[in-house]
Amino acid sequence: MINLLETATTAAEAVKETEKMVSSGRFDMILDKLIEMSISAGKNILVAIIVFIVGRFLISMLNKLFAQVLEKRKIDVTIKTFLKSLVNILLTLLLIVSVVGALGVNTTSFAALLASAGVAIGMALSGNLQNFAGGLIVLLFKPYKVGDWIEAQGVSGSVSEIQIFHTILTMADNKVVYIPNGNLSSGVVINYSRKETRRIEWVVGVDYGEDLAKVERVVRGLLDADARILKDPAPVVALNALSASSVDVTIRVWVAAADYWDVNFEVRKNIYNEFNKQNINFPFPQLTLHKA
Repeated sequence: MINLLETATTAAEAVKETEKMVSSGRFDMILDKLIEMSISAGKNILVAIIVFIVGRFLISMLNKLFAQVLEKRKIDVTIKTFLKSLVNILLTLLLIVSVVGALGVNTTSFAALLASAGVAIGMALSGNLQNFAGGLIVLLFKPYKVGDWIEAQGVSGSVSEIQIFHTILTMADNKVVYIPNGNLSSGVVINYSRKETRRIEWVVGVDYGEDLAKVERVVRGLLDADARILKDPAPVVALNALSASSVDVTIRVWVAAADYWDVNFEVRKNIYNEFNKQNINFPFPQLTLHKA
């Protein structure tokens, strides 16, 4: 009962205090202050939206202008993609600071906050910093460039872009793979496009009893007829192994890197067709049983 009386007394006093505020004009002052703050905040938000829209437009224009400058200077495609990605990120960070300043936040304090947050984020994202450093290493030592066909991290494909944190590969079946630069700078990378020429090797099995001189003559005739096969280094046709069911002949030729796959497939097909015409038999696994 006493608690109820105390609660009622407190409520009555609050009502009286509110009446005093209204009667003294303090409530109107508070209301005016809230309206003024709302108008000011609304202006800041509107200005921030305008700054963001104009900033995005300017960033788009600056990126295009920067790309044109790089194009005129004929800078390597690998470096161009990296620099464009870096400039875009820096301009975006500058836009974020501008928008925050337009909202009325002290940019000096915000910059200090960003610096503190940057240390924490840097520790949390140490892997990305490693990828950034890896990208710089790739640009400096150039183990590959845009357009090269490479194999790394269990995948192979053509290098489409080298960005700040990732290298983008397009695989033979048109899949797109993003590989962290840190892994590429510290791991094994096989570059199939670095050299102008490549060697192709085939191992062809023929039946035991076939005339090896005839086999070599037929193969060399096919190789000489293909103008894409280089004469220097000269093609090699040699006996490789005496297997369980076949005599294995190794054929090695050198071609321009651009002709590698076409020559690889076409010569294999020509060997098969020509051997059939010349009655050179291909072996197949067989087992001979002798009855005691």
